[in-house]
Amino acid sequence: MATDLVAPGSVLDRARLDRATAHLDAPLAVVDLAAFDANAADLVRRAAGKPIRVASKSVRCRALLERVLAMDGFAGIMSFTLAESLWLARAGHRDILLAYPSADRAAFAELTADPKLAGAVTVLVDDPAQLDLIDAARGGTETVRVCLELDTSLHLLGGRLRVGARRSPLRTPEEVGALAELVQTRPGFRVVGLMAYEGHIAGVGDRLDGRPVRSRMVRLMQARARAELAARRAAVVHRLRQVAELEFVNGGGTGSVESTVAEAAVTEVAAGSGLYVPRLFDNYRSFRGRPAALFAQPVVRRPGVGVVTVLGGGYPASGPAGADRSPVPYLPAGLRYDPQEGAGEVQTPLLGAAADDLLVGDRVWFRHAKAGELCERFAELHLVDGDRVVETVPTYRGEGRTFL
Repeated sequence: MATDLVAPGSVLDRARLDRATAHLDAPLAVVDLAAFDANAADLVRRAAGKPIRVASKSVRCRALLERVLAMDGFAGIMSFTLAESLWLARAGHRDILLAYPSADRAAFAELTADPKLAGAVTVLVDDPAQLDLIDAARGGTETVRVCLELDTSLHLLGGRLRVGARRSPLRTPEEVGALAELVQTRPGFRVVGLMAYEGHIAGVGDRLDGRPVRSRMVRLMQARARAELAARRAAVVHRLRQVAELEFVNGGGTGSVESTVAEAAVTEVAAGSGLYVPRLFDNYRSFRGRPAALFAQPVVRRPGVGVVTVLGGGYPASGPAGADRSPVPYLPAGLRYDPQEGAGEVQTPLLGAAADDLLVGDRVWFRHAKAGELCERFAELHLVDGDRVVETVPTYRGEGRTFL
């Protein structure tokens, strides 16, 4: 049974945010600390005692990474580039799992030359060619901590139909075990973990408003995928433990916390989007969160009845192009995009009766489609507690770090 943490957009919500940021000029981005902390607590509840590794790409703000890592139930960072991993390690973080392969030779040279960095960062490998690249880039003799990645996609019809992201080429216990043996016998490398991200479960909502048939199809797919993956992951972990002393088996994401931690083979779960709760995470039966990260655009024009224009706002999220990748006007309620223009790079017309109550200089509050990508648009986040901004902190971008 999901815990209902949703505080739907309302006049009071808007008034509180407007009051908190009245001294600031928009565009601006905020994180509501009460919502952020409540979302973190709900992730811990769902993880049922297993530690949560924070996905940094979904946060992209060191102050908020540190805030959540100080809470009981969270341990370690899942990073998205090697340069970011080294930066975080230099800042004092000691348990960083790089969740994607890297070809950053300069960063590998640093990693292998510094025992503190090499001890703090675990890199992802799913191909012997990646080991060759690391060896060619070595700047020292430090042992590289290695995590292998398991492909989690669901294969149907004898493999002719795939459901899930194209990630690792490793699917079977035999394939994972063979690479682990190669790594273990190669000087300068040591297997310490396994990662398996089930994006087709964790990142796909199963409660789509107005689409009951589609929702049912998603639930059926996910039930089959969970059963198949649980059996295969357990077999892979059993094989790996014959080769290496594993420190962790990482799985899941915000949308699959309950089912992932239920697997005995999994020792930790990853999550990040569930802290901010962007719009793509509204469509799950297993949990509901409170929108914590919002951005505001100022009204700069009133072209006519039932329409206002805000400055900018065209901040699409990654993934297949579509309406669900655009931010959504959130407060005041009842605004929508002009279908002929959508969200614009420099200006965005918004339609609806609520437009007639907005004046030039007023704000429209938006929710981004995905989590951390919002921080690539803003140099700072204003942290709101009640109706006050209590702190303003830099995003990665605000610290001059644009890793991708």
